[in-house]
Amino acid sequence: MDIEEKQAEHIDHFVKQANASPPSLVNLIVEATSHPSLFAFTEILSLPNILQLQGTEDSRYLDLLQMFAHGTWSQYTSNASKLPQLTPDQVLKLKQLTMLTLAEANKVLPYEVLMRELDVVNVRELEDFLINECMYAGIVRGKLNQQRRSFEVQFAIGRDLRPGQLGNMIHTLSDWLGTSDSLLITIQEKIKWADSMNELDKKHKQENIEMLEEVKNKLSLKGDMDFRGHAEFDGIRDYGQDRRSKRRRHRMG
Repeated sequence: MDIEEKQAEHIDHFVKQANASPPSLVNLIVEATSHPSLFAFTEILSLPNILQLQGTEDSRYLDLLQMFAHGTWSQYTSNASKLPQLTPDQVLKLKQLTMLTLAEANKVLPYEVLMRELDVVNVRELEDFLINECMYAGIVRGKLNQQRRSFEVQFAIGRDLRPGQLGNMIHTLSDWLGTSDSLLITIQEKIKWADSMNELDKKHKQENIEMLEEVKNKLSLKGDMDFRGHAEFDGIRDYGQDRRSKRRRHRMG
């Protein structure tokens, strides 16, 4: 089962819990944001029961859930006084989510940027995090380039869409679709041109074959005519020699 299917199962589990005769929604939020295999929170965040926390004494847990849906580790530390303290599992999860945000923005991530954004103190700690908590977890694939002190992103799962991001995404996809259509038309025109050139090449080859056959036939015909003419000339020469021989014999007689 791939990570997207697992995400769907985990989301469905928490959605059902929230919609049931609700237990503590605070505990549910803590459990969801601590879950080692859950990286999407929009469906949970949009549940009426969860949204009702707004304006209550537990509203900071709603803010925390929003942080896990769209925020980063540095954003959390900047607002830590207004948010619940994180457990070690939540710290790890938010740093993993931060890595996804960074991988979405750039395909080559310098170690210095990663250490600053993930709040790690040295390269060894950073590389252990990238290997054990990101690549082994299946949320990111990439290459550690120790010579250039960078991480080269090959794949990263997507995070929840931020408010307003959908419109930008639709615009980007529309531009991409237009470019793809233009490229497809260009490719089709090149295919037609290649087909026409192929037909012309075939026609040219056939014309060359026919010309060659015609030349062969002419040469063969000329050879036959030369041979017959040579044979007739030999016959005339032999006839003349016979007449001269007969005349000499007649005089001698």
